[in-house]
Amino acid sequence: MNILTDPNKLKTSGCADVNASKCAEGDGEGSVQVQLDPNLNIGTAKVFSIYGKGGIGKSTTSSNLSVAFSKLGKRVLQIGCDPKHDSTFTLTKKLMPTVIDVLESVNFHSEEVRPEDFVFEGYNGVMCVEAGGPPAGTGCGGYVVGQTVKLLKEHHLLEDTDVVIFDVLGDVVCGGFASPLQHSERAMIVAANDFDSIFAANRIAAAIQAKSKNYAVRLAGVIANRSRETDQIDKFGERTGIKRVAHLPDLDVIRKSRLKKMTLFEMDHTPEIEAVQNEYLRLATELWEAKEPPVQGKPLKDRDIFDLLGFD
Repeated sequence: MNILTDPNKLKTSGCADVNASKCAEGDGEGSVQVQLDPNLNIGTAKVFSIYGKGGIGKSTTSSNLSVAFSKLGKRVLQIGCDPKHDSTFTLTKKLMPTVIDVLESVNFHSEEVRPEDFVFEGYNGVMCVEAGGPPAGTGCGGYVVGQTVKLLKEHHLLEDTDVVIFDVLGDVVCGGFASPLQHSERAMIVAANDFDSIFAANRIAAAIQAKSKNYAVRLAGVIANRSRETDQIDKFGERTGIKRVAHLPDLDVIRKSRLKKMTLFEMDHTPEIEAVQNEYLRLATELWEAKEPPVQGKPLKDRDIFDLLGFD
């Protein structure tokens, strides 16, 4: 048994005992998740987390937003938080070993890990880390995120970073995968103009709101992705007060960029590519220059979402 599956070690490593009524105070009303080590703060970098329904395009969005920040002259670190470790492959052109892979190879003796074992430079200088995840059905995503941040701090890799982007697995299904919110300044939700992804976005917004009671994180808004229109997302925004911060249309060239293992900033120049690049650059600029916390909005009850969306 290793630290990923030993429940006694997990309880002291930032993960919850799901049988406990409440493991720690101050982590959201009704939470059964313990807090991460408060000493594991990122530092002075602006930290953003990207959430959304599985398969909605979070990794594409994260990677291109990372490049946009780098084009603004920022030093960027992207952290993939998915066991399939494909968040950064358009930046690095390969699937990288995960932090968990590296730790397992040295029997979890973190002092034996070197930065070059788990941090790789991608396109335009974006630094890339794949946190990975515990074996299926075991362990805790919160531990994985905590260990990744711990290693980055131990090797002083956050001191010269301006922007950190967490690309987080699927929907917020447990406190473990919500743990990047404890490090983040802003969170964004990627959604298409359809019921399923907006329903997921509403649940994620509620999770962010819960975390915001005890952490600095605030919901920056929704990124409309793979959508020609935004009428349903805008209807949701008008009802909840949750802002749409960007619109990335349903273009085949975006799908092709993943197949070519390229970011959109490396694709052949066309008017539609330029328009999407400019949207990422605009979003990156707004996020960097934002002075005031965004309006959190008010997520809806499940039944209200069902009644709201659709055509008359």
